[in-house]
Amino acid sequence: MAFYRILSLDGGGIRGLLTAILLDRLAEWEPAYMSRVDLFAGTSTGGILALAFAAGFTPREVYEMYEQSGTAVFADTPASPNRKRGETAAWYTNHNLKRALQSVFGERTLGDLPRHVLVAAFDLDNEATGPGSFRTWKPKFFHNFPGPDSDKDELIVDVALRTSAAPIFFPIYQGYVDGGIFAKNPAMCALAQAIHPETGGQRLEDVILLSVGTGQNAQFLALAPDDDGDWGVVQWSQDMRLLNVTMGNDVSLVDFQCRQFLGERYFRLDPMLSEVVHLDGMAELRRLVSVAWQTDLRAAGAWLQQYFGS
Repeated sequence: MAFYRILSLDGGGIRGLLTAILLDRLAEWEPAYMSRVDLFAGTSTGGILALAFAAGFTPREVYEMYEQSGTAVFADTPASPNRKRGETAAWYTNHNLKRALQSVFGERTLGDLPRHVLVAAFDLDNEATGPGSFRTWKPKFFHNFPGPDSDKDELIVDVALRTSAAPIFFPIYQGYVDGGIFAKNPAMCALAQAIHPETGGQRLEDVILLSVGTGQNAQFLALAPDDDGDWGVVQWSQDMRLLNVTMGNDVSLVDFQCRQFLGERYFRLDPMLSEVVHLDGMAELRRLVSVAWQTDLRAAGAWLQQYFGS
């Protein structure tokens, strides 16, 4: 049987380091599994990972890049002292991130990648004009499949900056923001692309999907005993709670959908984090690395041998 194998990678900022380490460790069970991936899909930091893997970089090379560049990326603050970070300007500029990406990808385009890739971003304005058109924001999936809607001419660096432009953390880039707005977990998007007759053209029963997260933070909103929950803009905006609720709320839903469609041909790897690690959590980097190396991968490894083996 000819399987069609997908590797789907969640968003999560610097927590992409955890993803890269997990993927590197999985090679202990199936050394050549990355070479058997037919489609790399990702959102935000997962989009950057997907682009790197599609370009031929190994998980070991990628997590070394994250360790080397992470501090610079999340230390790059707005230049103007009159702009307050997180209030009237993004927490970070994207200058150092862009430099890091350019050092890796240069002027290459999606069409230069030897492997298929799907990267989620959110287009803030489709700029539609003319009779019958509808101007709106919309999800955008950058891909290098052949066909009239291929994005093969897009620079890899531009796509990486679009998918990772997390609101509040980084500026809007070329009219796009982070794909986590609608698909922090892009696994179902990848599955749809794989079975679409004009792109992947696969039968559902032939698809194998490995979905890897960036670690599960505890997520809840506890109300004080005297809080009636009758909140407005001010309350929802405090401590970025509204953003936390709206970004990444698809992860469990997508996991459920993929399990229903694919059954045993689907595996989700997403370790629990004992303490919260934010997407810019450089201070928690050592703990994140520790979780990545201590995670029990025996079940994932056995599944990988069965479905990604030669």
